[in-house]
Amino acid sequence: MKPTALIIDDEPDILSLLSLTVKRMNIDTDCAETVEQAIQLLTRNKYDLCLSDMRLPDGDGMDIVKYVQTNTPEMPIAIITAHGNMELGIEAMKNGAFDFVSKPVDLDRLRNLVTSAVQLNKPASEKKTLADKKLIGSSDVMDKLRTTINQVSRSQAPVYISGESGTGKELVAQLIHSSGSRSAEPFVPVNCSAIPKELMESEFFGHVKGSFTGAVSDKKGLFAAADGGTLFLDEIADLPLDMQVKLLRAIQEQKIRPVGTESEQNVNVRILSATHKNLAKEVIDGNFRQDLYYRINVIEVGVPPLREREEDIPQLAKFMMRKLQNDENSIELSPAAVKKLTEYDYPGNVRELENVLERAMTLCTSDVIEADDISINVVPHSPDTTEIVSPQLTESSIALDSTLPPRGEESLDDYLMNIEKQVIIEALDACRWNRTKAAKKLGISFRALRYKLQKLDID
Repeated sequence: MKPTALIIDDEPDILSLLSLTVKRMNIDTDCAETVEQAIQLLTRNKYDLCLSDMRLPDGDGMDIVKYVQTNTPEMPIAIITAHGNMELGIEAMKNGAFDFVSKPVDLDRLRNLVTSAVQLNKPASEKKTLADKKLIGSSDVMDKLRTTINQVSRSQAPVYISGESGTGKELVAQLIHSSGSRSAEPFVPVNCSAIPKELMESEFFGHVKGSFTGAVSDKKGLFAAADGGTLFLDEIADLPLDMQVKLLRAIQEQKIRPVGTESEQNVNVRILSATHKNLAKEVIDGNFRQDLYYRINVIEVGVPPLREREEDIPQLAKFMMRKLQNDENSIELSPAAVKKLTEYDYPGNVRELENVLERAMTLCTSDVIEADDISINVVPHSPDTTEIVSPQLTESSIALDSTLPPRGEESLDDYLMNIEKQVIIEALDACRWNRTKAAKKLGISFRALRYKLQKLDID
């Protein structure tokens, strides 16, 4: 059977244009000119897509969005807004709209939107999935995260994924992509902090041969590579302000201009972004543009730290050990080892748990990992704990000049982080900032030190 769509607009010419465009995509259409007519049709019929103007004689498109979310939330609805009124479109997506387009309607953009919406109603078997990428854990916070992922995957709204380093923000982004209408198209992840500033525009938008020294051939940028799919901007807070301006325009206009050209290219990309920093604070401090913040943060998905789901640690550990052993089970964890793992707070989250297990599997001399094989120092979960030392402090040969400073008004996480930062800087100073020697002095791997330097913003 053909897909069906309901189109709502009170201007006959626009209604006719929209209906004709959608029909040419082999989709049957019904039309309505008011909120009342639309709700009558929605009550009687089932549609694969609804497209509504924002301004209607007896109400507005937001009334349709609310009705759909209450009665047929599985049906994607898109809103048409007046030119330049992007705020209403963003508000509609926050209320559950699939996407929005602005007048005058770009028919190519409309066709992309309709195609993506119809894809949502295909059986799961027809969608490309990442079978080896899934969320592990049965805690309440993980169940809530799965529900959120399923909800946002049915939208085209930009999603901001917040969470500490090592919590799995890229995995969440992959799941949002693979569960949505763009699953058959590219998923392009990029670490914004890893791109040299002078190459950013070329990396994002591409360039043509001869546009600058070293441009020996045409190059397709990240936006073009992700065309039709999803672009995941990790560590977006590290983008310089001048690049933030260009990124905002590309997201808003869905157009890019490769370096060295005068013409623009249309792109159809969904934006997912993430950072371990507090992005709202970055806006207040003047490091991140407020308009870009509102544009990428239409929907926020929070990824919980591992310490908030300790009941998932045994399941996570089993999964990770199988992965590290290429799906074999030759090495197992003893009950005492599992207990020790669950009593640690993991400031490095899931990534740190994997490192702990990999180290234990490497150093253990039998087929069973005992508690003594796990080189972490347990911080008991007790409200009466008044003096807690970061695990790296006791393993280090660095001694603080005095006793631990009073915590004052700092949160426990900030307090421990500042102590750890002080110890690492002392080790680096003692080794004349030779990171290899400092890692050895601290009793940690070079990789672990490099991760901590980035996490603690030590340059």
